[in-house]
Formats: sequence, structure tokens, C-alpha cells
Amino acid sequence: MLYRIKKATVMAVVLSFALSSCTIVPVKPWQKGTLAQDIVKFGGPNPMIKKFEEHIYTSKEGTKGGGGVSGGGCGCN
Repeated sequence: MLYRIKKATVMAVVLSFALSSCTIVPVKPWQKGTLAQDIVKFGGPNPMIKKFEEHIYTSKEGTKGGGGVSGGGCGCN
């Protein structure tokens, strides 16, 4: 009996901690510059991970290039 009470209490505490840590906080406009830095992205400033991600992208898309700022197309709507 005591084992079930302890187990239920522990599960309630764990569940309350898990649910309280799942909050969504909107990003403020002045925080976006910090979050856009390379150090925050996956792999950070490591050039090998960026090269690997580009390889995976081109393998999935079946195209080469187009990952830069200036894209293709005529620009007409």
C-alpha cells in the first residue's frame, strides 16, 4: 500500500515538473539578432557540418546550388 502511495506521489511530482517546463515564450524583436547567429544554429560555426547539410539538401532536392542569398527565377508574380 505504501509503495503505491510513494509511486503515485513521485509520478505526480515528475509530471508537474514536466508540464511546468513546457512553456512557449515568444521571441522579442531585439532577441532575433542573437538567435540568428551561427553559434546558435546546429553545428555552430563548424564548416564541415554546413558542408554536410548542403550535401544532404542537394541529395534530397536533386539540384546543385541555390543555397545562397540570391536565388533564381525571374522575380515576376
